[in-house]
Amino acid sequence: MRPEPNPTTLTTRGWADYALLDSGDGRKLERYGRFTVVRPEPQCLWPPRLPAEAWDKADAVFDPSDEDDAGNWRFKQTPPETWPLSWGEAKFNARFTNFRHLAFFPEQAANWEWMRARAKARPMRVLNLFGYTGVASLVLAAAGAEVTHVDASKRAVAWGKENAALSGIENIRWIVEDARKWLQREERRGAKYDAIVLDPPKYGRGPTGEVWRLFEDLPELTRLAASLLSDEADFLLVNAYAARISGLSLSHLLAATLENRAGKIDWGELALAEDGETGRALGLSFFARWSAT
Repeated sequence: MRPEPNPTTLTTRGWADYALLDSGDGRKLERYGRFTVVRPEPQCLWPPRLPAEAWDKADAVFDPSDEDDAGNWRFKQTPPETWPLSWGEAKFNARFTNFRHLAFFPEQAANWEWMRARAKARPMRVLNLFGYTGVASLVLAAAGAEVTHVDASKRAVAWGKENAALSGIENIRWIVEDARKWLQREERRGAKYDAIVLDPPKYGRGPTGEVWRLFEDLPELTRLAASLLSDEADFLLVNAYAARISGLSLSHLLAATLENRAGKIDWGELALAEDGETGRALGLSFFARWSAT
């Protein structure tokens, strides 16, 4: 099996609870529900379209403190700890984290749409690794899938459970565990899944200090994930935010790992588009996904 010859750009456009309002000069201006925020985005090399007054009215501005996305927020007024947002049937809390984002990644909506359609087409057991606060798990569960959500962060899983309660969703099994250890145990148990989502960070630590490094550890993790795919499996999706990786390299990893399976592998980039028909788009992560049909 060979990957598709050409890349695909999956573009997320704003919805009722989110919009990319403007971008430029290394920043982006976004709306999360009732709050507007300014966050750094070094690849925005162009000038903003909106006047400076629009940016100055933002409720929150993130000031980075290092190259690892850490930093601090400045607020016009003290915000609530959380406030509810939704995408489709999934309801979840936004919150200002110390790592630039707001506890979910809006560009992933393009993947959510694809996974939701596949989960609605047939019953499936799904494993979501590095699931963070669980929006993808909520989308899949709302579409009827039986979901196992795994993340090494106890806090992230707690936030995910809050989101599930907010959504009224109960068909998710929540696991606090190192992803590699979980896959190894599931392989020994002979567990099988019909779909698997891998969205690993560039670097991380498990609950007992296990170290994760994307380039060193992703090949083994992908092999372990592939070993858990059922004979009737539907898809395996890999997403990565590392600047030195590409959708093409992820696609060849999947092709080598799944060489004995039929199906197709598409690959490319996830992008966020500004409001308006002529809005510019920001490429923010890379993906490759195998699907049986």
